[in-house]
Amino acid sequence: MRGMVTSKQVCRAASCIRTHRRSKDRTMGAAGIAGVGRRGSGCSQVPIEAFPFLRGRHCSRHTYTASSAKHEHVLKVKETYCTITNLLPNTQYEFWVSALNASGISPPSERAVYVTAPSPPIIKSKKIRSCENAALVCWESRDINPVDSYMVELSKLTDEENDNTITESIVGIPNCEVLIHLQPIQSYRICVRALNLGGSSERSEPVLIHTTGTYFCLNEDTAHPLLAILDDGFTIACDELENLECDLPVYDNSFTRCIGILGSLIPFPGKHYWEVEAEEDTEYRIGVAFENTPRHGYLGANNSSWCMRHIITPSRHKYEFLHSGMTPDIRITIPPTRIGVLLDYENYRLSFFNADIAQHLYTFNSHFQHYVHPCFALETPGILQIRTGIAAPPWTALP
Repeated sequence: MRGMVTSKQVCRAASCIRTHRRSKDRTMGAAGIAGVGRRGSGCSQVPIEAFPFLRGRHCSRHTYTASSAKHEHVLKVKETYCTITNLLPNTQYEFWVSALNASGISPPSERAVYVTAPSPPIIKSKKIRSCENAALVCWESRDINPVDSYMVELSKLTDEENDNTITESIVGIPNCEVLIHLQPIQSYRICVRALNLGGSSERSEPVLIHTTGTYFCLNEDTAHPLLAILDDGFTIACDELENLECDLPVYDNSFTRCIGILGSLIPFPGKHYWEVEAEEDTEYRIGVAFENTPRHGYLGANNSSWCMRHIITPSRHKYEFLHSGMTPDIRITIPPTRIGVLLDYENYRLSFFNADIAQHLYTFNSHFQHYVHPCFALETPGILQIRTGIAAPPWTALP
């Protein structure tokens, strides 16, 4: 007497698995768990007693440990099918059946293999960067085991409410990031799915991307210990500069002398514009820098950073445009409180503007060998507010 695992039985198990992912409070039906073995961190034989009597094991698709082979579960069932819950996501299971009567147990049936779908990924909203025609989206997997690939789904938002129509899907993504080409002046809802042999995960929580201008975040890992990032994520503040040598925690990537911070890398060709708001009496440095700019020096004092510096002397507001410690002699009569920064990779320019009066202040002409990070620093206690995701005004066009 030999039991059989039918495709109908596996389908029932699959249905229950998917239902359980949507509702963790679902309890087992009358069939109950007879037993399973999984492939997660190892191989384990799991006998299951029933009439018929289902056995299973869970075996890793990737690794093996001896301890996982000892986990066994047993449950009897009366019907010719069995629903199975509490299976791990992104895991391979094997099922087989034996029948039981007064004379004993039958040999096991042929084994059926089932792979559970992965968990939905988590999009890293603070790692997203975008411009007028592209976006770089990063995410992470919830599962321990690797998945086969990822799929990104885009919905172009319209004026209609609750329009979730998928307008584009990008499949076969091997890593946890993707560069997506988009249309200017549009809004998109973006989700990510993970895929394996068992199918597709549910959608991740969506993120919204607006292609009205360049969007980046501040990299907290680079911030000097005395520099605070406020709740909006785009305002930096420093209350005091007296304790520069105090024992505050310093990370490997943090600035240690300059009270500064880097924004995330801008990895898109073309032009990129953002603005910085500051009070007239705030002393600061703003500009761009390479990833490897020295953390123990000042922005603009080396050949890997370019910045506009504002300081107050006894006689006037002084503005410097620093690269490798050098600055031209430029007098600015109207102190800007809203500074526009235009990065032009294609024409090798970095320009600064008084955005309040549409006045061009200065332009660096430099062939950037790598993509750069926006950079910001305070030289006195104060606040800088960074505005991203805005279109470059027409008056930023230079001859």
